[in-house]
Amino acid sequence: MLTECTCIALRAVSRKVTAVYDDALSPFGITIAQYGLLRRIGRAGTTSLTELGRSAELDRSTVGRNVRVLEAMGLVGSASGEDQREAKVSLSDEGRTVLDAAGGAWRVAQEAIEARIGTETAATLRSLAATL
Repeated sequence: MLTECTCIALRAVSRKVTAVYDDALSPFGITIAQYGLLRRIGRAGTTSLTELGRSAELDRSTVGRNVRVLEAMGLVGSASGEDQREAKVSLSDEGRTVLDAAGGAWRVAQEAIEARIGTETAATLRSLAATL
C-alpha cells in the first residue's frame, strides 16, 4: 500500500534496508548501526563521544549508550580525554578484527540493495540524505 506521507515511506524504506544489512552482519555479532559507529571510530583513530555524535548525526547520549554496548562486547575501549568530563573512544584489537572481517558482508549487502533499487536510485538516496 502506498502512502502519501513522506516520513512513513522513508521509515519503511529504512527498516527494510536496515534488515538487509543487519542480516548480512549478523554472523559477526553486530548490527549496521554498530558497524557504522565502528567505521567512524576506526577512521578517527581516537575520538570523543561528542565528535563521534557530531559525525554520526546522533546526540551524545545516544552515542554514549551505543558505545557502552560496543565496549561491553570488547570492540572499543574508552579513556578520559584531556578534559576529564569528555570520554575518548578507540577500537580495540577485537574491534579492528570484527570491522575488517565484516567489511565483505557489508559490501554484499550494499550490492544487494543496489541490485534491487538500481545504482542511480541508491545514489539519489544518499544525495537526499546529505541534502536533508
